[in-house]
Amino acid sequence: MKQTTFYTVFFLLFATSCKVGKYLPAGEKLYRGSTVKVQKKKDVKASEKSLRKQLQLAARPKPNKFILGQPYKVWWWYVIGEPKRPKGFKAFLRDKLGEPPILSSRVNTKITAENMNAYLDNIGYFHSTVTGDTSNNGYFTKAVYSANIFPQHTIRNISWVNDSTALVMELDIKRKRKSLLKSGMAYRLSDIEAERERLDIKLKTKGYYFFNPDYIMAYADSTIGNYQVDLFFNIKTTTPEFARHAYSINRITVFPNYTLLKPAPDTSTKGTINIDGLLIRDTVRSFKPELFKRTITYRPENLYSSIDQNTTLNRLINLGAFKFSKNRYEAVKDTVNPYRLNVFYYLTPAKKKSLQAQIDAFTKENRYIGSKLSLNWKNRNVFHQSEQLAFKVYGGFEISSNDSLKQNNNYRFGTEVTLNFPRYLIPFFKVKENNLYPSRTQFLLGYEFFIKKSFYTKNIFRFNYEFQWRENANKQHILAPISFTYLNAANVTDSFYAAAAVNPALLSNVYNETIIGSYYTYTYNTLNPMAKSQLYFTANLEAAGNTIGLISGAKEPRSKYIFGTPFAQFVKGDIDLRYTKRYHNKLQWANRFQIGIGFPYNNSAFLPFSKQYVVGGASSIRAFAVRSLGPGSYLPTAKDQVYFQTIGGDYKLLVNSEIRMPLFGRFSGTVFADIGNVWTKDTVLFGKAGQLKKDFLKELAVATGVGIRIDISLLLLRFDLGIPFRKPYLPNGQRWVIDKIDLGNSKWRSDNLVFNIAIGYPF
Repeated sequence: MKQTTFYTVFFLLFATSCKVGKYLPAGEKLYRGSTVKVQKKKDVKASEKSLRKQLQLAARPKPNKFILGQPYKVWWWYVIGEPKRPKGFKAFLRDKLGEPPILSSRVNTKITAENMNAYLDNIGYFHSTVTGDTSNNGYFTKAVYSANIFPQHTIRNISWVNDSTALVMELDIKRKRKSLLKSGMAYRLSDIEAERERLDIKLKTKGYYFFNPDYIMAYADSTIGNYQVDLFFNIKTTTPEFARHAYSINRITVFPNYTLLKPAPDTSTKGTINIDGLLIRDTVRSFKPELFKRTITYRPENLYSSIDQNTTLNRLINLGAFKFSKNRYEAVKDTVNPYRLNVFYYLTPAKKKSLQAQIDAFTKENRYIGSKLSLNWKNRNVFHQSEQLAFKVYGGFEISSNDSLKQNNNYRFGTEVTLNFPRYLIPFFKVKENNLYPSRTQFLLGYEFFIKKSFYTKNIFRFNYEFQWRENANKQHILAPISFTYLNAANVTDSFYAAAAVNPALLSNVYNETIIGSYYTYTYNTLNPMAKSQLYFTANLEAAGNTIGLISGAKEPRSKYIFGTPFAQFVKGDIDLRYTKRYHNKLQWANRFQIGIGFPYNNSAFLPFSKQYVVGGASSIRAFAVRSLGPGSYLPTAKDQVYFQTIGGDYKLLVNSEIRMPLFGRFSGTVFADIGNVWTKDTVLFGKAGQLKKDFLKELAVATGVGIRIDISLLLLRFDLGIPFRKPYLPNGQRWVIDKIDLGNSKWRSDNLVFNIAIGYPF
């Protein structure tokens, strides 16, 4: 049957090809492609296959598409015919199904052979030759190229033809430092061009503003024998005089109220203020001159540097106070001292104040659904140095669809104030910095009133004093020397106390607590978002109550107080490593590894609930809902899910891996595997089952599943179906449940399959 189908398709295609011949213009044939024959000399190291493949890339034109040797798209192009309208249905069919024929008149083997010769010269195969001809078969024509390849030349010596000028001496110094060209490497024109670009970039940091790489001449002496070349560099004689000199900065003028609207604004220097060598023309006094003194990283009399130029422009853009930022350099017209530049910065302010309202609807992995409304007000220049003051007021509710949680709704109301300074703000210290990105100091003050219906209310106060800075574009640091949280529980109901009488661990939910500490976060991510390998790494370190504990002499949990409440005492560190590999056809392999270690001690028996690690849910272990897994081999009960604020632990291990594959249109699919769990340091909350043990690896949950993603441009909708393979809360020896999978059983599906809906990738 398969053989019959094959011959049927073959004869159909052959028949269509016969019909194509009658459509061709008189004297024309259909181009069938090219063949490259390679004959190499004895010392040529490259394989014939490699050389043939490289030369084939230079063959022109590209032939039509063929199936089983027949031009099926050309046939469609002729059969559909010339459309009457360029955008009609017939034109659409012709463009999608067919393609115009590549005719023999377009084939010029002589020119293509010359291009192949030039390509061989460019990669060091000097003295090689390529000839071309055509061969005909019916109404097909084919190009045939014969290449006679000599050995590839290597670089022996590299030198500058020194004319003792400052420019050539500078170029010679730059060439010797981190040059892309080395003795012994194969000759390639692309390497020489890259070296010229590198030298130009280096010169731009030494004042040569008007120089460009085309002014550098390179020539190779290939007559020295032994298939070697000597490279010589020099400055072209046609290089203009102004490009041969380094320039210094003469004057820097800033226009912080520039507008793109017409009529054009007044950009004269009349009325400027000189502050530290900078001329500021702020006609409406919107910004204090100190802002530009701090942001602009160079001054008059400094040598021009592209690094200073890019750093300053980037710092201005990242202040957040300007909608548009641009600069202009202009040579000074002075015959006595001509090699100087005037610099102009044109800054268009962003809207100073804004008010936004936002409403969100959400679902959580613990089967809560809810909504949140927030009002956000921002002033982008509150103290006239690009400081950002933001007020946020919000309210929301969470209602559960789970029978055991139906009367356990949550409500929250709060406000938050943040004040952001685009600089380090440290009492009694002044830090001078000129990084590519401005550093930031942020103060945050927040209050939230939380209601857990039928059980208790909580007042939560927060204060953070935080520094943020970027080492470079892909490395960020956050340091908070002071982080303060105060939790006060009130209005505890009799029903909650009744439950606590049975399980005293529940009282930990209504303990008042103060958390005073510090934290540091380091983040690294791959700079190029289109790179084949994507790496993301973040590390966090947090400590609380250490100094207070040392002073107070805390030895037992909740034995020492501050502000009338016990203070938390712990050290906590965690890392998050993600690696994604891109393959052809948009296939991706994404991985995540997380490990977290929290060490509560002395005044704390366990981490505060807000600091605990959790697993399960749409972005963790997708075959287990949040609050249904761990810690350890403990199985949370329905009452635990009702009464505990968080079901988590002091330690965490999580590994995720998934294959992401395109399907069609905006749809893509995934196959994933998730492994992990959390554990506690003590037995206070969940007993010995939740405590970390030596054989903790035996308590890892394992899950797999499949998913669908829908990319709707603004966001990505994710639907994942998780299947448990290993349940750590089952008796030891019975935890693997792969053999229990029964997709045809409705009860098994109800008890085991977990369907997750989320926005964005899980990692």
